[in-house]
Amino acid sequence: MNFQDKKLAVLHQLSQEDEPITLMALLEKLDHDHGFIERSVRRWLSEMVNEGLVERFGKKRGTKYQVVKRADRNAGTINGCFGLESKKTIEKLSRPLYERSPVVYSDSWFESYQPNATFYIPEELRRQLQKAGNRSKKEDPAGTYAHQIFNRLLIDLSYNSSRLEGNTYSLLDTQRLVLEGTGAEGKLDEEKVMILNHKEAIRYLVDNAARLEVKEETICTLHFLLAEGLLEPRYAGKIRDYGVRIGGSTYIPFEDKRQLQVRLTRILEKAALIENAYEQSLFLLVHITYLQAFADVNKRTARLSANIPLIKSNVVPLSFNDVERDDYTSAIIAIYELQDIHPLLDLYLFSYMRTCSMYDSTIKAMGFDEIRVRYRQQRRALIREIILNKLIGEPMRKYISTQALNLPEDVQKFFIEDALEDLQEMDQSRIVGLGITPDQLQSWLDIRNHF
Repeated sequence: MNFQDKKLAVLHQLSQEDEPITLMALLEKLDHDHGFIERSVRRWLSEMVNEGLVERFGKKRGTKYQVVKRADRNAGTINGCFGLESKKTIEKLSRPLYERSPVVYSDSWFESYQPNATFYIPEELRRQLQKAGNRSKKEDPAGTYAHQIFNRLLIDLSYNSSRLEGNTYSLLDTQRLVLEGTGAEGKLDEEKVMILNHKEAIRYLVDNAARLEVKEETICTLHFLLAEGLLEPRYAGKIRDYGVRIGGSTYIPFEDKRQLQVRLTRILEKAALIENAYEQSLFLLVHITYLQAFADVNKRTARLSANIPLIKSNVVPLSFNDVERDDYTSAIIAIYELQDIHPLLDLYLFSYMRTCSMYDSTIKAMGFDEIRVRYRQQRRALIREIILNKLIGEPMRKYISTQALNLPEDVQKFFIEDALEDLQEMDQSRIVGLGITPDQLQSWLDIRNHF
């Protein structure tokens, strides 16, 4: 873990604290295996205070620190996550199961939704979400922002989505597993697989952002990546052919595979017509969860599917930060039994605003290279041509300089530096997305190393 990763780890640990915390207490909570030094952490905290990311309270030994909270926690919610209407809904579900009538899938509820005429998110809240989540320029390729915060997204979404399923990995355990491949001692293998599957599914979303479409192939691919090793192979990425029951609910999903197939197709056709990214996101979250088309891993698939329009639109993704498992379960059961989306909408708004605030802090602390991110596709195409044509030395540098002339003048110097740096560090771990084979890379490396 380099110093920048350590600084981000300090910031993220602070973001998990509800109250201001002392330096010594913070050091106790950080991962001791990575050797956080008191002097360095103190310096980083001072930098973050100056950057407006962290507040400092008290003096000397009594000094405490807390992340600046910028999120609008009152957007659509009161007394925490749930508004009054949502609390009334959840109260209805507090009765014992035997007092609640069995319910089946409601076709009429689904059919009543008309894309771009019906809305689960009111207009004013859609504007608030867009204002909070917008991070791009119109010309940015799809997925640009997700690439900027990729490691943070991998950690947060893997951790929170797994946590909502009962996974007991801590945030730091998840970070070590996702970034370093190091599992936590004493944890079940199934928990490790769940998190690593999330990592692969999130990578699929981000790497393919420009090509992603809301269609069955995409959703089934997500399910396959999330379910691999956790379900029988014949059910990973496939619609189930037997009945399932929902624990803690009287909802009885469809059992017939043909009925499930027809309704999944309708859901995705309708979702694809929705123009607003946030409305499309919530629609997918609600209806993929409600249908229960797969043998298991439905809610995980729905949570990642909800990020498709957000990643494509270059707004802040939804990581489900700070959502309590019991609250999420209640919100989902409200959909199953009452077809009431208000509790889940409240959780969506609450968590999204929190995520926007945290990712702003992450980007500011990282000081990301905007030119590197914005011109990534051009740089990759250039590197691909250099390797395939086996260019080295002066011909290589001349080719890079010529291609850079197609970019704005104030960008060219930095683009050339980025390309040369990537070529210097090139190995098999870096060829993803370049469209070249390991053999083609090795052929170029052999020439370069003997030059």
